[in-house]
Amino acid sequence: MFTLSQRLAAEFIGTFWLVLGGCGSAVLAATFPELGIGFTGVSLAFGLTVLTMAFAIGHISGCHLNPVVSLGLLVAGRFSPQEVLPYMAAQVLGGIAGAAVIYLIASGKAGFVAGGFASNGFDTLSPGGYSMMAVFVCEVVMTFMFLLIILGATEHRAPAGFAPIAIGLGLTLIHLISIPVSNTSVNPARSLAVALFADTAALSQVWLFWLAPLLGAALAGLAYKCLAAPAK
Repeated sequence: MFTLSQRLAAEFIGTFWLVLGGCGSAVLAATFPELGIGFTGVSLAFGLTVLTMAFAIGHISGCHLNPVVSLGLLVAGRFSPQEVLPYMAAQVLGGIAGAAVIYLIASGKAGFVAGGFASNGFDTLSPGGYSMMAVFVCEVVMTFMFLLIILGATEHRAPAGFAPIAIGLGLTLIHLISIPVSNTSVNPARSLAVALFADTAALSQVWLFWLAPLLGAALAGLAYKCLAAPAK
């Protein structure tokens, strides 16, 4: 049994890695001349951060790495209400630390401009120029599906040992779908972390990337309780 402090430290490190690996790939590697990994590579990078951390710290903290995962598990009856806010705080702080490291590395290059800094946004801050409503719907639905994958893959009746793969691939697919729409959040800690360093108005739009994912996660928690309820 691990203490709460150990679990919070694991969540901090895991979310640090998610932001460093996922957003770092977008800031440092996606647009590199001739060798850039593109949005497909960024999608894979986000999936790999979750997959690797699920194996590394899943047995310690559950590897939430995301406030909406903690909320979805709570609504589904699989997480303690007393631990939700501490988990969220650790995730936010870990994300900010990851973004700070990206900034320190990226700013070491001559002519560095933070620009969007892998932040999320709608209207002019959406990669594809999508409206606020389109981005809101996208984030709600993508988070809903992400939580269904997590809840199903980690359920005790699911095949053992495959959850990290399903969750990592699920997050990759979500990014492949929604990077052009919102630059893909489904994680408020990730959104806030990089918005703090962006040169755009991303920080003023972060509210949507808290509201929509939290709503999607809560709906998924309720839906999964119905889907997985034992037959009477």
